[in-house]
Amino acid sequence: MKLTDYLKVDYVRVGLNAATKPELLEAMVQLVAHHPGVENVDALRQAILEREKIMSTGVGKGFAIPHGKTDSVDEIVLAFAVCAAPVEYESMDGEPVRLVLLLVSRDNLVGQRLKLLSRASKVMNNEAARFAMLNATTAEEVLAIFQFEEDRMAD
Repeated sequence: MKLTDYLKVDYVRVGLNAATKPELLEAMVQLVAHHPGVENVDALRQAILEREKIMSTGVGKGFAIPHGKTDSVDEIVLAFAVCAAPVEYESMDGEPVRLVLLLVSRDNLVGQRLKLLSRASKVMNNEAARFAMLNATTAEEVLAIFQFEEDRMAD
């Protein structure tokens, strides 16, 4: 199971404009609002916001992984954005974020969700991958970086 199995060009944004964390989260929700796997966008939004109340999903190094569980999706839903400018996000390291991966799945897909979160962390821990994504100009470039990084990982 790879991120690129779920992450498609329609759900990747380069140069996303958001001034605040709430604006960024809403932009990510809107990015997947018309995803065929999303049955109820309001419930998806609520799942993301509820998870964020528990603890910030800003994991450090300019990366955030807002995620949630809800039965308002009928498959795993992923989106990724490179923000045009850093956004204050209450990250664990106190740094703003520019790279954001949204992951939403049904409650019963625990194993798949954890595997994808782990893969995302591995990709984002690679400084060269982060740098390449920050300098990407198209969604296709971002997906190619993910593909390259995942191809390097052992399953």
